[in-house]
Amino acid sequence: MASSKRSEWNNNVAFVMAMIGSAIGLGNIWRFPNVLYSNGGGSFMIPYIVSLFLLGISFVLVEYAVGYRFKSSLSKSLYTVKSKLEPVAWFISFIVFLITTYYICVVAWDLIYVFLSFTKAWGSNPDLFFSNNVLQASDSLSGIFTIVPWVFISVLSIWLVSWFIVQRDLNEGIGKVSQILLPILCLIVVVIVVFSLSLPGASIGYTQIFTPDWSALANLNVWLAAFGQIIFSLSLGMSIALTYASYLPEGAKLTDNALIVAFSNSGFEVFNSIGIFSILGFMTLSTGIPFNELVTEGTGLAFVVFPKVFNIMGPWATVIAPLFFLCILFAGITSVMALLEVVSYSISEKFDFSRRKSATIVCISGFCISCLFTTSSGSMLLGIFDGFLNNFALLFGVLLECIIFGWIYKFDNLIDTLNEYSTIKMGKLWKTVIKYILPFCIFGLWAQGVYSTLLTSDFISQMVMLCLTVILIIVPVIFTKLPAKNEEFYKPLEDN
Repeated sequence: MASSKRSEWNNNVAFVMAMIGSAIGLGNIWRFPNVLYSNGGGSFMIPYIVSLFLLGISFVLVEYAVGYRFKSSLSKSLYTVKSKLEPVAWFISFIVFLITTYYICVVAWDLIYVFLSFTKAWGSNPDLFFSNNVLQASDSLSGIFTIVPWVFISVLSIWLVSWFIVQRDLNEGIGKVSQILLPILCLIVVVIVVFSLSLPGASIGYTQIFTPDWSALANLNVWLAAFGQIIFSLSLGMSIALTYASYLPEGAKLTDNALIVAFSNSGFEVFNSIGIFSILGFMTLSTGIPFNELVTEGTGLAFVVFPKVFNIMGPWATVIAPLFFLCILFAGITSVMALLEVVSYSISEKFDFSRRKSATIVCISGFCISCLFTTSSGSMLLGIFDGFLNNFALLFGVLLECIIFGWIYKFDNLIDTLNEYSTIKMGKLWKTVIKYILPFCIFGLWAQGVYSTLLTSDFISQMVMLCLTVILIIVPVIFTKLPAKNEEFYKPLEDN
């Protein structure tokens, strides 16, 4: 059968770099600075570090242990725990797939800006240029019939590159690309940060990180923001860690690897924020625009605020601007590879497809959906998809995984798996966190996300979210009902 030969990482370095690359997504580059600034500045680091250990590392360890123990995809793993849980796996996998379809579009916008940055083609009004020239944005669904040519071509290019990488052998594709792009990405960030610290007014920005608002620690929303940031930055619930860990050979130190990945990702976020804040401090000094008006979340920071910064930076902008957008591009590609691997592996394992065939099916299907976001209504639809899938669907999936592996599966098996080769041992405290503390915290985040999403949505948004809800119910059921072509799929992996 096509999927019978188990893939393995050539070495631990390939695995760690692939995991760090998947965690350092393009969203981390612009999301963390806003969350940090909006939630107490330097004092936010306390709930952030607590959340990193309590939620981030704890849940990543669950996915590492499950992936390593079962040596299988999420769908096969959950089927082994209990056959009736297979729809949950397809539910999570389909969420990951839908997120990939619009995430790639943001990477595609950045690809356009890589070329624009050499001449600062966005002109004197980057806001208007991004909306009118790049996106050709429309606030109504009527724009869904108008394709934006350059966005379409860019999206197609990113899908082709992603397919070329994912369909290859694990180490020749994802492994090699991660080991090339990640060092380049880190080098670019170092260059940008060092340069930004030399700018006039840099201290106006970076001191925001080291100026704590201690009163923020008494605010529950600050703690929820910290938990949300950890979920977002470590891609919790997307089964990336589970999928990558399933390729690890015997003898892997799972806990050690989890700590390396988590600390590397968080260190990158903080270090990158120093550079971004310093550049925004320079703009505050140069233009008189208050700092708080510059720190925004999402595409506004990358495609509007920073082009404004580059406009007043002088000759250096011709170097820093391309590096900045290349940084976002490389971060985006490493994340896309991980997201596609989750979906492709589940399909490959159940239906006995080769890597090439499963990657081709996923990429063609994904591109067709991505075409929605290449229209004039694309940016509006993207915002709806992102809000619904992240604030509602993904958090619900994380909650389900906590319940399944904390209460239904024999959790002590995971403890044994983690402790077999790891230097740092896990015990009852970790078990308590997964079974009791984590579900409570995630439910709080989920409830807040659902409330805020429904509160701020208009009629069109509600209809789109209703359609997504129906699709997220129907598709997992269909994939569950389809008979497995791989006869090994229905055989238990171990005695549970």
